[in-house]
This record gives sequence, structure tokens and C-alpha cells, in this order.
Amino acid sequence: MQGPGTNEKSLRQEMARRTGQYVQLACLSRLRGYDDHSMAKPPPPTGGDQVADRRAKLERMRSEFGIEPYGRRADGLIDLASARGLFDEVKQGDDRPTAAVAGRVVLHRDIGSLVFMTLRDASGDLQIALSKKAIESSIFKLAKLTDRGDIVVVRGRVGTTKTGEITLWAEPLPPSLPETGGLAAYEVASKALVPPPEKWKGLRDPELRYRQRYVDMFADPQVVQTFRLRSQIVSEIRRFMDQRQFLEVETPMLQPAAGGAAARPFVTHHNALDIDLFLRIAPELYLKRLLVGGLSRVYEINRNYRNEGVDRQHNPEFTLMEAYEAFGDYQSMLDLTESLIRHLAKTVEPTGVLTCHEHTIDYNQPFRRVRYAELFESACGFAMTETDRVRAKARESGLKEAGVDDWLVVNALFEAVAESGLVQPTFVTDYPAAISPLTRPRRDDPDLCERWDLFIGAMECGTAYSELNDPDVQEQKFRQQLAGADEQEQTYRSFDEDFLNALRVGMPPAGGLGLGIDRIVMLLTGRHSIRDVILFPLLKPPGDRGHQEENARKDK
Repeated sequence: MQGPGTNEKSLRQEMARRTGQYVQLACLSRLRGYDDHSMAKPPPPTGGDQVADRRAKLERMRSEFGIEPYGRRADGLIDLASARGLFDEVKQGDDRPTAAVAGRVVLHRDIGSLVFMTLRDASGDLQIALSKKAIESSIFKLAKLTDRGDIVVVRGRVGTTKTGEITLWAEPLPPSLPETGGLAAYEVASKALVPPPEKWKGLRDPELRYRQRYVDMFADPQVVQTFRLRSQIVSEIRRFMDQRQFLEVETPMLQPAAGGAAARPFVTHHNALDIDLFLRIAPELYLKRLLVGGLSRVYEINRNYRNEGVDRQHNPEFTLMEAYEAFGDYQSMLDLTESLIRHLAKTVEPTGVLTCHEHTIDYNQPFRRVRYAELFESACGFAMTETDRVRAKARESGLKEAGVDDWLVVNALFEAVAESGLVQPTFVTDYPAAISPLTRPRRDDPDLCERWDLFIGAMECGTAYSELNDPDVQEQKFRQQLAGADEQEQTYRSFDEDFLNALRVGMPPAGGLGLGIDRIVMLLTGRHSIRDVILFPLLKPPGDRGHQEENARKDK
């Protein structure tokens, strides 16, 4: 460590020598990663390098100022928005309200005898000011040494500048004040060793935004707002369901059979029991077991995992709500869902009218209801029962159809050509029974089932069934589904004998619902990609060749 007499230039040279290739190479891939432009070329190995300069300041804080620039416990702190709200234009001088705040420095201006900074926390921004006349000389020098990106603690009085901007003026507070009195007016709580994004450019590279969410959040306040809204939306869903006497439960994440959906699971192995297990693809079969056990209304909000494609609507790890109501059906679930979505929309925007991408969506209007067969014929120009034409259209559309069950081809074609026009909230009802093995068939047409899917903004958001509770019919449909799958799908499709046994014990007629929470949040916050509403979405490792291009392509 350098002595207190060492000047800044010598310190920078010493740090450059001691860090060597670490500064030049590690900073490229990690430390300099805050700024997407800095990724283009290695930092110059000179004393002017920003990382070396910051490390030199770190050493000065320890050696010259005798402080540890990684902070300590601080009591009595309030968020920046609350501090701003304390301002009282009537009060002057020592009558001004006092506050203690902490935040990250996003703007730093040194104008000689005054230092101005803009701090940011999750509640917003606030200007703070330090006057050479009002605080100790060492504290004022420490403020001058502060960089953008540092986290600091400031105590003082809330007033304004000459231009009228609300500002927290740092100054020692009377010892008589609880928690904040007698403490330093300014402290560095965490020294940032890498530069933050440029003020006006932020993190423009989506790859860096998702990979370094911790930077994205303080660089762009809108990101924090999105995740605040997400939290509020999930809380409101819980409140809505609780008020309707649904009981929230938790079911296994690790399952011996991957059931409840037709999806490829992630496989793991439990060493102590020496068995293979699956990360769940859906909680459905366990929630239905609870209906068998006597619970009449249950729901679960939790993560699910599907080892499948990644794009702007799909992430391998996603949040789903499933709910089941004994003696309900798909129509009762439809009414519940329409009320819930409208309630959420008005929670976010009281008018109930929201913009999602280029679309304006009015959640006040009754949601459209259209049958699957009608929508298919409207989009394709022929009925879904015309098998030859269906297969020809599938081949024309580049879809796999050889060796695939007729109804699976129908549904693949439906997804390819019919869903894109469903912008305003639309319930598509009465799906083919063959693609819905857990669903009760329609009594008037057993080839169809009592199921709907909800589409908003040309995106599927949820689905609901009148649940199948006849164990013999359920067993037959499981076997039909396995027979209709190709060889690859058969390796992970499951035949859940224990679930069939539960049905043999007796499950009441029921309605079941599944809603994609991430997609609902996308719609209500106007986000384009599911990665914008998941704090830490899955990305390819940065060492993979072409990982940036691949990850960016998935968001299109």
C-alpha cells in the first residue's frame, strides 16, 4: 500500500504495474463491460485507464483519508423520493427538514467550492450538494474524489439551489437527532471500480442489458419501474384469487414423471435415491390431486421449466399461474379470467386502455369469443377436417407433417396462420380433443373439447379446460397421445399411473386455468420481449462463438 505522501500519478503507475494483464484483459470482458462501446477494443495500458484511475482513488481513500470505502451499517436512511417530499419552501436555515439518504452517483459536477451530485435509487433521483464552507475539508476532498457509479451516504438538510432545484445540502446534523445526528455528512459506502454507462447512451446493447441487469437497472429507471409493476401485478393476482376463496398452495418442482403439458423437460438425477427426476413442466397433475383430496379451489404461482426453444415469447424458465375449481368448467374459468385481466389492466392504467407495441388494447370491452374451427377456416380457406388440404397447406408452410397425427398437423397449421391476427382480447374456444388429453370432450361433438385459449396482442396468454375426470377415458387419451407422438417426443411424454389412480379414487368435475405471468406482464407494461420482464433471463455463455448474435436473434 502506498504512503500518504504518494501523489496520484505515481499511484496510477503503481496500479498499472501491479494489475498488468488483469487490467488489460479482464477489464475488457468483465470490468469494462458496463459500457457496450468499451467492449470493442482493449483499454489502453496507460495511467489514464479508467479502471486503474478508480483503483488509485480507492487506495487514496484508504491511505490518505483513512477510511474503508466499502461502508458500514447506516441507520435512519430514507429513500430519495421521500427525502424530496420533505421539502418545505416556507422553512429556511436550520428549520429546514433533515434527511439521511443513500444512492448511486449518476452525475458528478465539481465547480470549485461546490460539488453537486445526482443520486439514484429505486425510488428516483435527487440532487445533493456539498459546500466547502459547510463541511470538513477532508469530507469535501472525498466528495471531489467520488466517481460516477459510487454508492454514497449523505446527511443534511433539504432545501433548494438558486435555480429552485430541490437539493439535499450535506452538513453535520445535531447530535441530538436520533440515528443521524453526529454522524459524517458524507460517506462512500461502495467504491465502483468500473465506469458506468455514458449518461445519455446507457446500455444500448441488449446482450449486455440482460447479462448485466444490475447495471441496466440503475442506468435506466424504466427498467426498475417495469419490475416494480411486475411485482405489483403478481401481488394483485394473489389478492384477486384470495378474495374468491382460492387457496394458494405449493407443489413439487422435482417430479418423477413430466406431466401436465406436452413439452420437453429438463432431466436431473437424485444421487441418494439413485433416480432420474424432471424439473416440472406444469403443476397441473398435482393440483388436481388436491381436488381429489377435498380442496375445492386451489391455485399456484411458481416457476416451470421447459427444455425447448427460446424467442421473444419463450424462456426455458417461466412463471405460470394454474388454478382449479371443483364443480366449475371452462366457461366459469373464462369469466374468472376476463375479470382478472380487466382488473389487472385497470390497476396498471385506470382507463383500462393500454398500448402494447404498435397496438392499442381496450380491456374495457367484452372479450371476443370465437370457435377454433371457425378461426381455422377463416385463416386457411377450408375446414380443419379436410385432412388432405390440411397436410398440403402444412407442407406449403414449411411445417413437418409426415408421420405426425392429423390433429397435431391441424394445430401446427393453426398456430402458424391463425393466431397472428388476434390482437384485441380473444377467447378461442372448443379445440380439437385429440390435442388436449386432459380435457373433457364436448358432449355434442366428442372430436372437440371444452377448452379455450386467450390471445392478446397476437400472443397466447392462457388456457382453460373443463377437466377430464373419467379415469378410463383419461387412460385412453394418454395412450392415444403417446401413439400420436413421433419417436423423439415419446422419449419424454409420460404415462402417469399414480395420477390415474387418483382419478380412480374420484375427482369432482372441475374447471382448470393456466395463465402465463411473464406474458401478462409484457402486455401490461408494453415490453417487446419476455427477457424484458424476467430479471435474469437465460443466455448463452459469453464464451460461446456468436453468442451475442444468437441471443439478439432470439428477441426478434
